[in-house]
Amino acid sequence: MAGDLSRTGGPPEVRASHADRDRVVDVLRVAAGDGRLTLEELDERLEAALSARTVGELAVLTADLPEETAGRGVEAQEVVRIEQEGSSTRRGDGWVVPRGLEIRSAWGEVTLDFTDAVITQDTLDIDLDMRGGALKLLTRPGVVVDTGGLVTNFSRIKARGAADAPVVLRVRITGEINYGQIVVRPPRRGFGRRRPKG
Repeated sequence: MAGDLSRTGGPPEVRASHADRDRVVDVLRVAAGDGRLTLEELDERLEAALSARTVGELAVLTADLPEETAGRGVEAQEVVRIEQEGSSTRRGDGWVVPRGLEIRSAWGEVTLDFTDAVITQDTLDIDLDMRGGALKLLTRPGVVVDTGGLVTNFSRIKARGAADAPVVLRVRITGEINYGQIVVRPPRRGFGRRRPKG
């Protein structure tokens, strides 16, 4: 149980702080995004976490989850700026998702791969200014993309639905795209492999 208490910061009888509850809520959201908790389990545990009075009550909620789901020691940056012209930029391989992204791109491609991303908050706001090229978002279950606030001029949005899962990260894209496209899809699996004939 000592490993669990390290997430909340004290012996079981100590009264829980808002920060203690927030840490456990983050662990639960990440665990749900990894497929370790069902939607019902997430809802039940979030409700219990928000009403917990002691550190011990919080520790019970994460006792059956691996320590690495906490994303310990990782802090998301407030705003990250991507600026490019005629080139490609990719974020992937365990990148830490910031709270905000400002993307300024002309005739290039920006790929945001969320499949192995470290997600420490529930919302990512993207302020987009793109001329030509494409913005590609590779999602995983629990990552939802909202383009309702985006202005499109001679552009298209292609979004493939993801499997139903508790929402771990809501990506809100605002701003403007001209002569380009936004692609939202899960990553391709088994690229280059043929299915056996049967």
